[in-house]
Amino acid sequence: MFARKPAAAGHGDLPSAPSRLAELAPALLARASALVANPFIAAGAAGVVFVGGLTTLILVTADPKAGLPFVRVKLEDRVAELSHMSGPAGFNVEGLHPEAFVGAPAVDAGGQAVVTLPEGGNIVGGSTPEAAPQPTSTRYSVAPLPSAPISGLTEQSPVGALPIISRDGRAPYQAYARPFQPNGKPKVALVVGGLGLNAASTKAAIERLPPEITLSFVAYADGLQRWVDLARANGHEVLIEAPMEPIDSVNNDPGPYALKASATGPETTRRLEWILARCTGYFGVTNYLGGRFLISDQPMLAFLMALRQRGVAFVDDGAAMKRNLPGLPRASADTVVDADLSPEAIQKQLVALEQTASHSGQAFGSAFAYPLTLEVANRWANGLAARGFQLAPVSAITRR
Repeated sequence: MFARKPAAAGHGDLPSAPSRLAELAPALLARASALVANPFIAAGAAGVVFVGGLTTLILVTADPKAGLPFVRVKLEDRVAELSHMSGPAGFNVEGLHPEAFVGAPAVDAGGQAVVTLPEGGNIVGGSTPEAAPQPTSTRYSVAPLPSAPISGLTEQSPVGALPIISRDGRAPYQAYARPFQPNGKPKVALVVGGLGLNAASTKAAIERLPPEITLSFVAYADGLQRWVDLARANGHEVLIEAPMEPIDSVNNDPGPYALKASATGPETTRRLEWILARCTGYFGVTNYLGGRFLISDQPMLAFLMALRQRGVAFVDDGAAMKRNLPGLPRASADTVVDADLSPEAIQKQLVALEQTASHSGQAFGSAFAYPLTLEVANRWANGLAARGFQLAPVSAITRR
């Protein structure tokens, strides 16, 4: 066995690594101190260190946003905030259920937020909306009203099918009215109008409101017969709205077939027949606007004679309450419940209807199909029986 002998240090030999570092150490330390003392070089070095650290973090976590700040927001807090905001055009949503905007936030098994959309369906996390489930039935178990037209209650005309009294004396206001059996309690009726123009609000009114609430449809609406058929299938009796000349036609345009205060009798009848021929299945006509027409004499007489001859009732929003209209089944609203569009004001008017019914035995309110009105009216109607009142279709309180 042989051991290697270390070489002796001489002029021709290189120094060992440890001895060389020992000799250079003082100079290297001095040079480093000078570099650190330079502020520009120090800032650049710090930037290199930061970028290197961030790059390492991204590579490790595989999340490019891992180093960014974030904020967690509770969805239920945002919904509560929405309930105290005012919407467009003075639409006051204070007091409205948060579900009117989005469904109650939930969390799935994976910890992601699940938001129910107003038109149906869900959004999970940042995903695209899921398909909205199709309703299988209405909220109320009701028997559908007979399909329209009922045999013997129409005649053909150049503008379409018009209502008539049948040969056995049965009138449309009787045949198309919702059957009603009084129980001895004060009766309260509500008509919700303006339907047929907005599909979402029309469908909501038909399917969500109790069937005892009467629905009123705009004569100008497209697909009007389909809406009337759907309403009757859900147990609602219906009215058709006759546009009438208002006091202020500049800001309130009643449309091309409006009944005019200056029209002759034949012209009034011609326009009314166009309105009546828009669909079948209504038991009565109601006014849309009409501040000027309803106070006219000769045009109103032609209007009333035409309705009486055809066996159709006349229901108004209160504008014709003081007019004497003999021989015609009619009802006039005690109040417009949503003239002031806020939950508190609508609820106050509905309570006033109950008070009127307590004193007079019956009361009738008129309303428009605003989403807020549908929400408040639905809650009110569902508790009406428990407060000692009977919800009635407006046909049940018409009088001659």
